[in-house]
Amino acid sequence: MAKKSKGINAAKKLMKRRKVSKYSDKWFVRRTFGLKKKSDPLGGASQASGIVLEKVQLEAKQPNSAMRKCVRVQLVKNGKHVTAFCPGDGATKLIDEHDEVVIECIGGTMGRSKGDIPGVRWQVIKVNDQSLEGLLHGKLEKARK
Repeated sequence: MAKKSKGINAAKKLMKRRKVSKYSDKWFVRRTFGLKKKSDPLGGASQASGIVLEKVQLEAKQPNSAMRKCVRVQLVKNGKHVTAFCPGDGATKLIDEHDEVVIECIGGTMGRSKGDIPGVRWQVIKVNDQSLEGLLHGKLEKARK
């Protein structure tokens, strides 16, 4: 690798070098070209609403052997399909097909899936405009839509 320029007239060369070197940083590239927003089904938003298409069970990664309860959701804003995790014991019993749900990012490392659920990056937080947590703890009753 070439050495950095030194001396009294090196500023222009150093600035050019810095400009070029920035592009080797993947976070700079993602931010500059807006790659997160382009690839993200939620379009850069923190939450999005969608319609439940079906309930699915995904097998957990090794060494666990559980069946994780998830739902396939079609987003209202752009029609994209995503798989969202249903947190809590018995949460899938409260979610039916054609229900309207609000999903948010699970918050895994670097925007990836969290824990032992393969390829699932979102979780359900509301069902028919009612908090899933409130429904699970019996503080709310499920509304009819």
